[in-house]
Amino acid sequence: MAVLKNKVCLVTGAAGLLGSGFAEALLEAGARVGLLDINDKALKSQEKRLKKKYQGRCLAVQVDITNEENIRKAHQMILRHFGRIDVLINNAANDPKVKKGVNSHFSRFEHFPLEQWEADCAVGLRGSFLCCKIFGAQMAQQRSGVIVNIASDLSVIAPDQRIYAQAGLKESDQPVKPVTYSVIKTGLLGLTRYLATYWAHRNVRVNALSPGGIYTGQPQAFVKRLTDLVPMGRMAEISEYRKAMIFLCSDASKYMTGQNLIMDGGRSVW
Repeated sequence: MAVLKNKVCLVTGAAGLLGSGFAEALLEAGARVGLLDINDKALKSQEKRLKKKYQGRCLAVQVDITNEENIRKAHQMILRHFGRIDVLINNAANDPKVKKGVNSHFSRFEHFPLEQWEADCAVGLRGSFLCCKIFGAQMAQQRSGVIVNIASDLSVIAPDQRIYAQAGLKESDQPVKPVTYSVIKTGLLGLTRYLATYWAHRNVRVNALSPGGIYTGQPQAFVKRLTDLVPMGRMAEISEYRKAMIFLCSDASKYMTGQNLIMDGGRSVW
C-alpha cells in the first residue's frame, strides 16, 4: 500500500547506513525522494541504484548542510524538480566509531579536541537547525508537512563506556563514546519539541526516532557486552527501523507531534 504516494521526502545523510535504508523505505511507500549528502560519489551511486529500482522517483543533491547558502540552493533545486516538500528527515551526523588502535585517546572527555566538537555539532545540530529553518519553513508555508529528527537511545540514557573497553589499556587510554554524540542527540530532542509547538498551527508535525545499536558485523566481544544491556538480547537489524519511519511520516501518526519514538530493544528501560 503506497501510504506516501507522491509525497516529496528529503533525507539528509542519504548515502549512509541509516539514510539509505530510510530512502528505500520511503520509495517503497510510494514517495518521491530527495537524497541529500555531502559525499557526491556515494550519493550518485545511491541515486543510480534507487532510480533503477524505483522508476526514477529520486533526485540526488550534493549539499553541505552546515552551509546555509548551500542548503538554500538545494532548496531551489528540489522545488524546481518536485514542486513541493512534504517530509524532512534529519539523519546526517558525524559518528566517529570506537575502533581498536585508532587514536582512541582523543575520544576521552579530557582530551577531546575543540575542533572535533565544533565539526560534530556543525553537522548534527547546526545542520539540522538549518534544514528545519529552510525546508521546514517551506512546509509551514504550505501548511502541511512532517519533520523527523534521528536521535538515539543515547538521547535518553548515558553511554555505558564499559562496552568499548579494550584489554591491555590503562584507564586514561581506554576509548569511549565521544561526548558530542550524546550532546547532539539530546539537543535534537529539544529541537523536536520546540518546532512541534512552534509550527503546530501550520500543520507541521515534528517527532524524533531514537534507534538503538544496529548490528553491522561488529566484533563479537563488543556485541556481547552491548546485548547484555538489552532486554531483547540482541542488536537491531537496519531493516527494523523502516516501518517506524513510514509510521512517523504518514497519516498513521497524524495526531502525534513533539514525541521521541524509542526503538532500542528495551535498553533504555532496564
